[in-house]
Amino acid sequence: MNISELKIELPTGLSQEEAKLLFAIKLYEDHKITLGQAAKIAGFSKRSFMEILGQSRIPVFNYSPDELREELGL
Repeated sequence: MNISELKIELPTGLSQEEAKLLFAIKLYEDHKITLGQAAKIAGFSKRSFMEILGQSRIPVFNYSPDELREELGL
């Protein structure tokens, strides 16, 4: 994986940690990065990041109805 560095000025009241978390959530939600990559960017374990996704109502597993039926063997 090719790694780049990004430097930005954050608005007052937004910490680096919060900005990294929001950035990671959005990239994961848009299917740009994996769960592991998002957790690493945000500075959390995969398990903790999954809990944060749940609190944000973002599905960890995004199956279509047909894929879910197939996965469940229905």
